[in-house]
Amino acid sequence: MTSSNGTLNAGSFKSKKAWWLVILFILITVAGLTYVKWWPYYGKALKAAADHSIGSSILDSGLSARSPSWQAAWDYALVYFNAVWKAALLGILLGTLVQTMLPSQWLLRVLGQHTFKSTAAGGLASVPGMMCSCCAAPVAIGMRKKKVSIGAALAFWIGNPTINPAVLIFMTFVLSWEFTLLRLLFGIVLTFGVSYLANRFADDRKTVNLDTQVQEDASDLGPWWKRWLSNIGTMLLRVIPAYLLAVLLMGALQVWMFPQVGEAAGNGILIILFFAVMGTLFVIPTAAEIPIIQAFMSVGLGAGPAAALLLTLPSVSLPSLLMMRKSFPAKVLWFVLCSVIVLGVLCGVTGMLIL
Repeated sequence: MTSSNGTLNAGSFKSKKAWWLVILFILITVAGLTYVKWWPYYGKALKAAADHSIGSSILDSGLSARSPSWQAAWDYALVYFNAVWKAALLGILLGTLVQTMLPSQWLLRVLGQHTFKSTAAGGLASVPGMMCSCCAAPVAIGMRKKKVSIGAALAFWIGNPTINPAVLIFMTFVLSWEFTLLRLLFGIVLTFGVSYLANRFADDRKTVNLDTQVQEDASDLGPWWKRWLSNIGTMLLRVIPAYLLAVLLMGALQVWMFPQVGEAAGNGILIILFFAVMGTLFVIPTAAEIPIIQAFMSVGLGAGPAAALLLTLPSVSLPSLLMMRKSFPAKVLWFVLCSVIVLGVLCGVTGMLIL
């Protein structure tokens, strides 16, 4: 009898501890997103409505160079990290807290299966985040550490920048509602459709055994803050070096990736393909695609290549793909990369025809 009560009390204690950790995770997430994303975006939305602009293109400082250089790399990296450092730190914090505070069996019940339901849940969970692909990557890495399915983790990662509601609002005020609708439709296909199909490339498609996972959670007890310190150290070593080097590389190459264009660029299929590929590889902060497109169109870029950039610039990037290289099979990341380019071309062709 005593043993039975003891077991019950221990289980009750663990349950209460889990609930408190979940509540603490939610409070940290809400506070972080309010400070880094939600409140600043409220002010930016007012600016977009009043000025039909959210600022100058992040590419302006580097396109005056004639060839790649370390100076161009450094200049772009400074501008880029000045724009994203708060969100990047928040992404790393939340990615490590996902591993530390959230019980695996709770996540797996919703996000652990290779079904469209789990993929859809991952995509919907991304909507409040509104992060760029690099800042959302650490959270997706944390989700994969907890054995969340490939489709759900991809949908969360891709959905953050692609179906970002704040960016859609900015886009409507600065570009047009047609651009917004185009981005939303192709963004939904990319976030939910491509992520779900990526499950077919997974090596771990077996059904998750929740009872086994409960036992694994029970064996991973101990002070949560010690596990968090260990996780954050691993995360920093895993993502930061590749992130920094890839951003520097993109900054150095931007003059070749985004050459000066004029009316001669027009709406041809080759320029659409070119910008779809470059947009997929390049790295930008959240919403930076809007002033980039606005600046290019002001000097004669057609609606087709502009629409290709509309989808590909925010969706993924070479730095974010490198950050995710140990969390997903290589064939999954190649599938995502090619899918973004193909959908970018289709988005561009659609834009060329209707915009």
